[in-house]
Amino acid sequence: MLGALTLLLLFQLAGEVLVQALALPVPGPVVGMALLLTMLVLRGGVPQPLSDTANGVLSHLSILFVPGGVGVMLYLPRLREEWLPIVASLVLGTLLTLTATALVLRALHRRQQDKEPRP
Repeated sequence: MLGALTLLLLFQLAGEVLVQALALPVPGPVVGMALLLTMLVLRGGVPQPLSDTANGVLSHLSILFVPGGVGVMLYLPRLREEWLPIVASLVLGTLLTLTATALVLRALHRRQQDKEPRP
């Protein structure tokens, strides 16, 4: 488990280094996840220790929401002042995400139907 956690943190570190070095407008952990995904695709699958560690981390995911909750409580006065832009961005972001997901799903469905032989 320690080796898998180290691997995850090294990919996050690599993402942070790349973002800082190349001045990318993307968070370092996102770049690190893309690098990890690339490595897993090239490898042909997820090693069992990494899978076990990831499942362990995901089973305790709720703990990761504690800092966010503290941040909300800390900045509650500011949230009261700027609630409209926050709500607007949340609604717009949700609608854009749902639309993009639906379009991708429809495209994949059409692609799958084109590959299936017709009777």
